[in-house]
Amino acid sequence: MNTENIFSKARAASVSLSLMSEEQINSILLRLADMLLDGADGILAANRLDLGRMSPDNPMYDRLLLDRNRLEGIAADIRNVAALPSPLGITLDSRVRPNGMEIRKVSVPFGVIGIIYEARPNVGFDVFSLCLKSGNACILKGGSDAACSNDAIVLLIRSCLEECGADMNTVTMMPAGRESTAELLNATGYVDLIIPRGGRGLIDYVRQNAKVPVIETGAGICHTYFDKDGDVVKGEAIITNAKTRRVSVCNALDCLIVHKDRLADLPALCSGLVAHNVIIYADARAYDALEGHYPQALLQHADEHSFGTEFLSYRMAVRTVDSPDDAISHISRYTSHHSEAIISENPDTVSLFQKMVDAACVYANVSTAFTDGAQFGLGAEIGISTQKLHARGPMALRELTTYKYLITGSGQTRPV
Repeated sequence: MNTENIFSKARAASVSLSLMSEEQINSILLRLADMLLDGADGILAANRLDLGRMSPDNPMYDRLLLDRNRLEGIAADIRNVAALPSPLGITLDSRVRPNGMEIRKVSVPFGVIGIIYEARPNVGFDVFSLCLKSGNACILKGGSDAACSNDAIVLLIRSCLEECGADMNTVTMMPAGRESTAELLNATGYVDLIIPRGGRGLIDYVRQNAKVPVIETGAGICHTYFDKDGDVVKGEAIITNAKTRRVSVCNALDCLIVHKDRLADLPALCSGLVAHNVIIYADARAYDALEGHYPQALLQHADEHSFGTEFLSYRMAVRTVDSPDDAISHISRYTSHHSEAIISENPDTVSLFQKMVDAACVYANVSTAFTDGAQFGLGAEIGISTQKLHARGPMALRELTTYKYLITGSGQTRPV
């Protein structure tokens, strides 16, 4: 397939979207949600082909897995996006100059957005719904692990677009192979933005090889600090939820940091992890506190690789610190700037933590599992931005727009 032809058709589709009303866009999304559930058997059959090539022990298996409940959740997310107000045409700022010239700053689409992602077939639906609602065409480059699922999903979306009289090139799946990835990363003049969704290796590859502007999303090395003034009941619930709700997602807990004065409470804090067979890599002090109170088969000594690791599985590190400052220093060393949390009843310590920790989402007495566009009331998300340029945190509709200035006058000319 001629990739330049793909890019030019996507660019043309993005232009046609500017003429589409919000009502037309919403009707496409609602129809897609219905078609998704009507065609669930076909998508699940394709997904089973992908799953058959991957070991269930692979941390990516859960991300790859689709079932009817997950498809129903995806359909609900699509409907939620349709119900949200349009992010386009919003006047962000306006002023009238002394000469009578009116200047308005108005939200507009980027145009064409390229998404490169790993074994996460739900991304196709999330990306399309958010891009369509924000007036953007999208070009997808999925991983080979989810090739059958991705193809089935894009085929369904394009069928929906055709049925609704819209340009099918509003969404396109790039051909398999690394060569097409490189072409997407270098499609200047056609693609306005690249968003990678995946692990650190993928993100680094995209950042190092792209000529098109990139917003980094995905990698999450998440910490939770249990302070000397933390509540054990809250702590146990938060730690269990953050670690075990879904271990393969980027907001899952990777490292529990505990104040030395609360080591006696560490077994209670970790008690909810036992039922999930969570392996703990504990530093010396934490190991001593857990030994005899946590299953020995699940308790190991931490080493230099235990910290700063995104486990994506039922594994977790535990680090002991002497003070909140030590906890903040540990996080500063190992953070991916995604989601960090503190459990404390001391408002001064909470305030210090939230001011000093440099991350997109900083929680106090809340599980990091809430880092999610839908949980933030934003509808679905295209990813969690871990950088500071343009967007940070969940990237939803507003974050998929840029702006332009509209200037209106009555014949004004600038003096020589």
